[in-house]
Amino acid sequence: MQEHTFHYNNEFQLESGEMLPSFSLRYCTFGKINKDRSNIVWVCHALTGNSNVSAWWGGLFGENCLFNPEEHYVICVNVIGSCYGSTGPLSINPNTGKPYFHTFPKITIRDIVATLEILRVHLKIEKIHTLTGGSLGGQQALEWAVTHPDLFDNMILMSSNAKHSPWGIAFNETQRMAISADPTWHNDHPDAGNEGMKAARAIAMLSYRNYETYEKTQFEETNDLQETYRASSYQRYQGEKLAKRFNAFSYWVLSDAMDTHNIARGRGSIMNALSQIKAYTQVIGITTDILFPIPEQRLIVRGIRNVTYEEINSTYGHDGFLVEMNQLDKSIRTFYKQKEKKQLIHG
Repeated sequence: MQEHTFHYNNEFQLESGEMLPSFSLRYCTFGKINKDRSNIVWVCHALTGNSNVSAWWGGLFGENCLFNPEEHYVICVNVIGSCYGSTGPLSINPNTGKPYFHTFPKITIRDIVATLEILRVHLKIEKIHTLTGGSLGGQQALEWAVTHPDLFDNMILMSSNAKHSPWGIAFNETQRMAISADPTWHNDHPDAGNEGMKAARAIAMLSYRNYETYEKTQFEETNDLQETYRASSYQRYQGEKLAKRFNAFSYWVLSDAMDTHNIARGRGSIMNALSQIKAYTQVIGITTDILFPIPEQRLIVRGIRNVTYEEINSTYGHDGFLVEMNQLDKSIRTFYKQKEKKQLIHG
């Protein structure tokens, strides 16, 4: 795995009309581009993910995996607004010489995709074999495939949607309410809002998992407890765990960006936008996902011309796309084989 940083030293206009005076993108790659440049796999990460895809999708990416450095050139970019090396709220604003903090501008999924496109052009990549992502990563992938349909041969979407739902927006707003209730949130300090973010993450876990997940993993064997419940300690653990690697500013900015996702904006309708996609597409839904439920996956399927669809059973709800590696591996391999068969039949 190799780590790189791309610096864009020009003003970048955001969808809102605001400007970033410049930006940087941290990205990781592994493998080598082959002679005909036909083995490039581009991964878009989820809300609190980073560019080291093998660290969080290790069952699919890495040595001896489906996507491996012997066969593929894999690239994953940490998105703007995040805190893993790309420009975000804790970065220095070159116009003031101080961190952005609360002055970091509003960004959208389309803004994120526009920065990926700038990097893609800089790297002189003219064709991408497979574009993939789950959740917020899937939102990026879908938007990119709509705006640049000739760029991608294949696309694999997991637990995502064509438009962020009122349900999803409500979850995100509730989490931001938890952050803003933290009395430190309005301070210009890297740790501002941390306690609120811990509560926000605990709220998020309820949407990432489901009733059955907690019943299976946090069930109490004894009937005598009146405190110190496993489920309580689990919620606190998840909040503490995120606070050690993330910050409330990025959490706020990226959850807000997720809410902006709507491929129909300015394009008439979702179906009209989806009809622009040319990539041979696989859509994977998790049957127990309450955040990006199955109807959202089926909506995407209805609008794309060359598409396959599979539902995966998982105890882990939305997080199933990060957990069920064996099922995903099998599904994706089948997807590629189906495409090969179609190409043989149609010449």
